[in-house]
Amino acid sequence: MIRVAIADDQALVRAGFRMIVESQPDMQVAGEAADGQEAIDLVRREKPDVVLMDIRMPRLDGLAATRQLASTTRVVILTTYELDEYVFDALSAGASGFLLKAAPPEDLIRAIREVASGDALLAPSVTRRLIEEFAKRPEPSGRRPKELDSLTEREVEVLREVARGLTNAEIAARLHVAETTVKTHVAHVLDKLELRDRVQAVILAYEAGLAGT
Repeated sequence: MIRVAIADDQALVRAGFRMIVESQPDMQVAGEAADGQEAIDLVRREKPDVVLMDIRMPRLDGLAATRQLASTTRVVILTTYELDEYVFDALSAGASGFLLKAAPPEDLIRAIREVASGDALLAPSVTRRLIEEFAKRPEPSGRRPKELDSLTEREVEVLREVARGLTNAEIAARLHVAETTVKTHVAHVLDKLELRDRVQAVILAYEAGLAGT
């Protein structure tokens, strides 16, 4: 059973998400929160598998709450706008996914399942936004973490493609290998670099200057 916490300052929005989550036989709502502090208290009390987190909330916003929770709980950021100014900060804070509130119910269900299973929900449009944010910042140091030396040549190649925002299927087509092979490479990269998910892999690749090489 996937236990989901819902954090949003609008009661109607929470009710809508609750209906969607509870429509699934393998999901249940662990509780609701109307602001970031309530979300933190709820997560520490109920220990849900996934938190649906609005960014703009009173008292403590979703970004600050995510920073405190992401090390122990998987957080899916919910927003009204695809090009939200907080995308980069939210992902850097440790969010495992990013989803539009206007997305169809099936997308929300898929997001919860993917994040609960340990994957990251990073749509190409969001990855592009992340890349744009990096482009505005000073040139990366190019300092390669020593852990990168543990990657094989093919794993480094896959990491570069992940950082460019390509899906596993797109990477498979570019490298002329099976999609399952790419998925295995991505898993090895995350394991060797001790990264939680694809989001962290993208951030590391850019900070190391690897994505532009």
